[in-house]
Amino acid sequence: MTGKPAEVMGLKDRGLIKVGYAADIVMFNPETIMDKGTFIEPNQYPEGIDIVMVNGRLALINGIESYACSGSVIRKTY
Repeated sequence: MTGKPAEVMGLKDRGLIKVGYAADIVMFNPETIMDKGTFIEPNQYPEGIDIVMVNGRLALINGIESYACSGSVIRKTY
């Protein structure tokens, strides 16, 4: 799901789980994941996401933010 978009954007170290790549990983249970956003209230957190890692650092664990600030803005490279 993320390998091709990373390739199209020119991101050379993202999109795959591979040695030397940034570990941007979302772990979820496909049985319980659910988008709670609506047209009236679109900015709601989804349910069922257990862990989010950004650059190999935990950013979210069971719905609790770690405030690790390990991300950065990514721009398309040519």
